[in-house]
Amino acid sequence: MNETSTETRSVVVEREFAFPPEKLWRALTQPHLIEEWLTKNDFKPVVGHSFNLRGDWGGVLDCEVLAVDPSRTLSYTWNFANDGPAFNLKSVVTFTLTPTSTGTHLRMEQSGFRPDQKQAYGGANAGWQQFLAKLDQLLARPD
Repeated sequence: MNETSTETRSVVVEREFAFPPEKLWRALTQPHLIEEWLTKNDFKPVVGHSFNLRGDWGGVLDCEVLAVDPSRTLSYTWNFANDGPAFNLKSVVTFTLTPTSTGTHLRMEQSGFRPDQKQAYGGANAGWQQFLAKLDQLLARPD
């Protein structure tokens, strides 16, 4: 094996939303809205804030806010410790919002998957598709 332990992969999901960046930003940063499309949380959009995401699967993610640029960029750590090294995930999730003529282009990148974390990588790829579909449904509801 020539793979070094420093090589990591990223999951990237891009999606167009028919809503302005400000509306999308609220759904990405307000705890009661995050809970509707992602999971229970104690999030605050403040750099350095430590928070947990508590999944329906029984796991807890330890997170810390890394970057906040309102209606543009949001980044936080996404760390999960479980049985065995293949499940000890240290990653970073970054949302990038770009206004378009019809709404907002959202790019979600989760970086930091090691080569031995194929299951976590596959799960994240599928999971983010589902999360962002739920986000779209949430945004489509009348305010």
